[in-house]
Amino acid sequence: MSFFEIDSRILEVAEKAEKMCEKRFREIERIGEYNGQKVLYSFISNNVSEMHLKGTTGYGYNDDGRDKLDKVYADAFGCEDALVRHSFVNGTHALSTALFGVLRPGDTLLCVTGAPYDTLTEVITGEYGGSLKEFGVKYEKIDLLPDGNADIEEIKKRAGDCKVAYIQRSRGYSLRESFSVDKIGEIIKAVKEVNDKAIIMVDNCYGEFVEEREPTAVGADLIIGSLIKNPGGAIAKTGGYIAGRRDLVELCSYRLTTVGIGKEVGCSLDENREMYLGFFLAPQTVEAAVKTSVFACAFYSLLGYEVFPSYDAHRTDIIAALKLGNEEALCAFCRGIQNGSPVDSMATPEPWEMPGYDSKVIMAAGAFTMGASIELSADAPLREPYAVWLQGGITYPSGKMGIMLAAEAMLKSGQLKI
Repeated sequence: MSFFEIDSRILEVAEKAEKMCEKRFREIERIGEYNGQKVLYSFISNNVSEMHLKGTTGYGYNDDGRDKLDKVYADAFGCEDALVRHSFVNGTHALSTALFGVLRPGDTLLCVTGAPYDTLTEVITGEYGGSLKEFGVKYEKIDLLPDGNADIEEIKKRAGDCKVAYIQRSRGYSLRESFSVDKIGEIIKAVKEVNDKAIIMVDNCYGEFVEEREPTAVGADLIIGSLIKNPGGAIAKTGGYIAGRRDLVELCSYRLTTVGIGKEVGCSLDENREMYLGFFLAPQTVEAAVKTSVFACAFYSLLGYEVFPSYDAHRTDIIAALKLGNEEALCAFCRGIQNGSPVDSMATPEPWEMPGYDSKVIMAAGAFTMGASIELSADAPLREPYAVWLQGGITYPSGKMGIMLAAEAMLKSGQLKI
């Protein structure tokens, strides 16, 4: 029985795709169980109690719930300290806070995995508004090799003088593979070989709990992410985190609040319960998102499209890129994803000039939390190679249905041939 009108040919392809994914699904479930136990242990070992779920107002002095959540994150991520706050407005804000926290005039920021996300470019090299460039921080980048891997030899040549070596784990709007924790470890080893004082900073967005380890396990000094992506578990309404070395987290806290006060202030209002609950649910929520992504890649590869990564590849983030070929196909796909959303399913996404991007972008995101990319969502810049980037899915059944409805929308618009 189905509540949705979907062409029988699409249903047949979906059934075949799901069978193809069975082996990969079992591995994803194993990782989800491992990470779920890790997070549970962190809660138990830190004696989280009902009182920690309550919030504070005003200055937030002695907010034990806020401080305990930092410890839970730090232990789960295997590091010394963390700064977890609802006052981070997005991942870019958390990344910007970390960069301004540890860099000083005359220092060099070296991006060793090519250019960072579009939204962070203005923070680093902007000509106004107080960018790192305006404050005298030098910026260099090392492009990736043609195969999408880091250029280890070039890193060894150029990392000797940098203050921060910056790694972007996820693919952004590119078709390269995201970096596994093992590959991040290789990059860190290359940097430390020539500069043992370099601060290794990893943009960990979309990668939390996809593997058994986080980049802190292989030498990252700081990892940064957004709570409306993986670690918020689709429950946290806003926020971000910075985790890693205690001294560096403290410097970042000075930039978030004020020098000398740092983590000691910042009321939690009524956000603690949702941030705790979201983090507790995150490993299983991420499991559902990764299974949705794997299914999408198997399904669209059977329909004849090029997908990144392949359905049977080892996953290192929740994102899949589907190369659909033209603007009309991108728009039809996004309409279908929107139609399959639990919220705002009746809306019709349209391309628009999104702040921080250099081309029009179409986004489908019918989510309980606005912009939460742990929920099933898709976005595509209207430019070559006309690919859509798909992420999220807080339950596998709803994620699977969204993928099929996207194909149905493409079929009805004449953009899909079966």
